[in-house]
Amino acid sequence: MSADVIHLLPDHIANQIAAGEVIQSAASVVKELMENAIDAQAQHVSVHIKDAGRTLIQVIDDGKGMSDTDARKAFERHATSKIASTNDLFNLRTMGFRGEALASIAAVAQVELRTRQPDSPLGIKISIAGSVIADAEPDACSPGSIFSVKNLFYNIPARRRFLKSGETEFRNIIREFERIALVNPHIAFVLRHNDADTLLLPASGLRQRIISLFGKKLNQTLLSLQTQSTIVNIEGFVAQPASVKQRGYINYFFVNGRFMRHPYFHKAVMQPYEPLIHSGHVPDYFIFLTLDPSAIDVNIHPAKTEIKFENEHLVWQILASSVRETLGKANAAPGIDFDVRQALQIPVYNPANAAAPPPQLHVDRRYNPFNQPSAQDWQQLYKGFEADRTAIPDAPTDAPDAQLPLGHVATACFQYKLRYIVAPLKSGLVLIDQRRAHIRIRYEQYMANLTHARSASQQMLFPEVAELAPAEAALMPAIAPQLQELGFDVSPLGHNTWSINGIPADAGNASPVALLKDVVAEALEHDAAQTGRRAETLALALARKTAVDYGQSLTVEEMERIVAALFSLDTNNMITPDGKTLITVFSDDELQKRFR
Repeated sequence: MSADVIHLLPDHIANQIAAGEVIQSAASVVKELMENAIDAQAQHVSVHIKDAGRTLIQVIDDGKGMSDTDARKAFERHATSKIASTNDLFNLRTMGFRGEALASIAAVAQVELRTRQPDSPLGIKISIAGSVIADAEPDACSPGSIFSVKNLFYNIPARRRFLKSGETEFRNIIREFERIALVNPHIAFVLRHNDADTLLLPASGLRQRIISLFGKKLNQTLLSLQTQSTIVNIEGFVAQPASVKQRGYINYFFVNGRFMRHPYFHKAVMQPYEPLIHSGHVPDYFIFLTLDPSAIDVNIHPAKTEIKFENEHLVWQILASSVRETLGKANAAPGIDFDVRQALQIPVYNPANAAAPPPQLHVDRRYNPFNQPSAQDWQQLYKGFEADRTAIPDAPTDAPDAQLPLGHVATACFQYKLRYIVAPLKSGLVLIDQRRAHIRIRYEQYMANLTHARSASQQMLFPEVAELAPAEAALMPAIAPQLQELGFDVSPLGHNTWSINGIPADAGNASPVALLKDVVAEALEHDAAQTGRRAETLALALARKTAVDYGQSLTVEEMERIVAALFSLDTNNMITPDGKTLITVFSDDELQKRFR
């Protein structure tokens, strides 16, 4: 008879396995500890970070604290004060409820807790490492709790090695901090990194909290959202259609004070915008839903960002109607900046011109249209006409398609619908997407500049100040050297602000602040702190911002330069750096088939 092979795992191994689901990074620790502080009814929460959380994560709150017994029990798995029965799972009003967070943190880090209740003369200090309580003693601390998490993943070297760069880890911490600070504007928050203040957020209203986190300029674009119904109450802010973005947009959904991701509800927000904005653009929004806790299920995933709704379709309809009503009240549609470059110029009636005399026509009454001149006389009218025309030479037949001689192509190039450049080849026609082609050209230029550090900078007469979001500001030190090589001249001013002293020489009339923020936002979106792809990401971001756009009329000389530069590239000139087709060729055979 074979021996039994199934056995129970030791507690420390089981705890480490469970911790892998709850604690994936330093940001996970910050999230769990901040949520505990909120549940403890704190009014002031301070988060102190060192080395992007690898060395220290400390969360200090002035909440109701814990008794000695509760402080010891808090680190046991499934120890919680939030629920007591199965029914409580369907009536959750707290951020945490599973009782796994502190046990998971203690399993993968060295933790120190100092806590005291307001009516107790002394608190308690507990030290834990690897789920084992190493020390417990009375402590004369302030009311509330101080959690200090040191050496994250010290006992799981593989997990520690897989942590991302310091810039990326700290940006993830900022995101979790922002989510909790947004939904709790009545609470004061502080975020410090390596003993430097990153965010100081006093207690305030919701709009002021948004401005404190994302900048004053956002205030001018926000429209208030307010809807009450028997199913759901909706409040928050959505952006004006004129301020939508392709990148760097800020989207937040919260339900009953909890951050959530919900692509289905995102479509509800986008539907009223679709007739008003260009495809691919997204508005900023901050939307807070409040409904009966029994109508949602948050017990889907340990991160608690996936939430199921009992009446999801009805909530979708109410949300879409609420956004549509807000845009309508704000007269959003007339404020949209449509492209008018090809629109007819309709003259405006001016009363001052109403009395202007009609034009005088001089008629030669002796003219007889039937008194025709001779054919020879008519030919004299066209004498020299053919000689004055500029002949369009054919494309040479001895040049390869990939190397079009500039002088022969330019006179035959023309622009189609302000989007494509049409040029002849020796064996057909080529259609070139003008924007994608220019992006490819600029990208290769910027990559060469990064390699040889030779970008020209256009110095500004008066430097401008860019106010960045905390996550963007955290990324700046990592990408500042590459920005400098691309032609930016920037310097830090402190507290998420940077001075722009110069911009790339080929940036044209672009707004320096908008140019920098857009490049940084795209770099942030594609995680440019990963050094392996940092140069490519920044070069592509800047190329997109400085390339010609659709709808832009090009002269023959401009088309000539684009075509010549494109076909002179050593790299693949058929696709953009991100893999989009930019050239379509129609061979003579294809063209002949269409006429058969």
